[in-house]
Amino acid sequence: MNELLAAFLLPPFSLGWLGLVAGLLAWRGRRLAGLVAALAAAGILVLATPLAAGWLIAALEPDQAASLGPQPGAIIILGGDVAHGQAGGAATTDIGMLTLERLRAGAALHRATGLPILVTGGVLGAGQPALAGLMARSLREDFGLAARWIEPQARDTRENAAFSVALLRGDGVAAALLVTQAWHMPRAQEAFARLGFPVRDAPVRRAVAPGFTLRGLLPQAGDLQESWFAIHEWVGRLFYRWRDGARPAALSAGFTARTPVPAEAH
Repeated sequence: MNELLAAFLLPPFSLGWLGLVAGLLAWRGRRLAGLVAALAAAGILVLATPLAAGWLIAALEPDQAASLGPQPGAIIILGGDVAHGQAGGAATTDIGMLTLERLRAGAALHRATGLPILVTGGVLGAGQPALAGLMARSLREDFGLAARWIEPQARDTRENAAFSVALLRGDGVAAALLVTQAWHMPRAQEAFARLGFPVRDAPVRRAVAPGFTLRGLLPQAGDLQESWFAIHEWVGRLFYRWRDGARPAALSAGFTARTPVPAEAH
């Protein structure tokens, strides 16, 4: 899904503007608009609680009883985000925190399995370098590892899968380990399954559904971001199924199998 469109449609932007417009209408005497404004504000507060964010994230990570597939011949690390800054007065672009987590997990998997690494991620903004190149540089400079394949064209998860599969099949690799956050894994798995390419999931970390506590009801900025990630994934999965067809039968039949990430990667 287009990231600009997602920013407009998902909270907090959508709820914030809904509350603002409704509040202005209420100020002009529209009683129903006042109720809408209150509900929009309540929605933002609820989504900012650890309880709501935790359950939304945990709900994205269903336990799948999956059988073992073909032996993986590579590790695929999906690009996630970038970070912008300045160095020496010049603007810089580097990997973001989500991508760094994935690289760290992928590096640990490589050391545990010896499998070669593929990094995938295209240009996320005008004038920026391809994310895959930034990932390859980080692997080399921060982890002392070299990526065998660098896929710099993918703009979304669907293209991550399509371009990665083309590279791996071209080199005779028939299956792979897949590294991304656990909440993003189901959408990524489905993208690979639609191509008939077996992936064994190696999630960076899994969420723990929070208990009902006072702290879990106190809104936090970080938890609002977690809720945004979760809603973005739910919408993205629905969009992919609408555009690309129903959930691949291969997944429900045990097409993929979970691979635990070494403890040092969590």
